[in-house]
Order: sequence, then structure tokens, then C-alpha cells
Amino acid sequence: MALKNYTSQVSAVRSIGWIEDKLAKNGARQILKEYTPDARVASIAFIIHTNGVELPFHLPARITACEKVLRADVRRPNNNTYKRIKEQAERTAWKILADWVDAQMAMVELAQVDIVEVFLPYLFDRSKQQTFYQMLQNQGFQKALPEFCGEVENNK
Repeated sequence: MALKNYTSQVSAVRSIGWIEDKLAKNGARQILKEYTPDARVASIAFIIHTNGVELPFHLPARITACEKVLRADVRRPNNNTYKRIKEQAERTAWKILADWVDAQMAMVELAQVDIVEVFLPYLFDRSKQQTFYQMLQNQGFQKALPEFCGEVENNK
């Protein structure tokens, strides 16, 4: 398997702490963790103050999706295989997210992008409990495009 960090031994707790530290150093406020029913951290939510406005963001680790990919590579499972995969998926998902945040914050620190620009897909609508990306996805991306970038040819 050639997936990034699929053998990472960095604990999820360490990756999460690193992400929180990086976000705080770059202007995030009110950082909190959201948990799954089995007490695993599922996402990090935070607020960025910009131009007098508090913008809420929601960064999911998507551990279940990672676990599904790791399970697909199993050839001959034994009694502990799926337990180990579940643990590995948590480490891998959070380490990948930490690496992504690291790259994005490097761009912010080098004034190549604004922090809101980086996290815009993760802007969170609390009333609808969805991100900006999820809203666009649910509406159909095609509906959003004509307003934003002019008339788009419909490829049917």
C-alpha cells in the first residue's frame, strides 16, 4: 500500500494537539473537539475572527472512510486485524490532516494565502450543521457555478 501515513505510529492525540497549536498560533479561537459515541475525536471546530466577523470552521478527520480504505487491503485477517485497523485508521486520518494543516499554515505564514481562503470549504453553518462544501454539494455544484464564474456549458 502506498497511502500517506498508513503506518504512522504518531498518536491521534499528538496529531490533534499539533493541529490545535498550529491553528491557535495562526489566529484560531475557541478551538474545540467533537467526539464520536465511542469517545474518539471526530473533528476539530474553531473560530477565526476576520474583519469584525467570527467565522466558524469544522475540520473532520473522517476516520471511518480511512478505515474502509485500510480494510480493503486486508488479505487474510486474524482475530485482532480489524481492531488494529481501526486504531491505525485513527492515527492515519489525524496524521494526514495534521500534514495538510501544516502545509496550509506554511502558505499562510508566507503570505501566499489568507487563513480564511484555506479553510473556506470547511466554513460551518451551525443552523444547517453542514460545511460550505457540503452545502454546495447538496445544492449541486452546477447551480453555484453560473453565479460565480459566468454561464457554464452543461455537459450532458
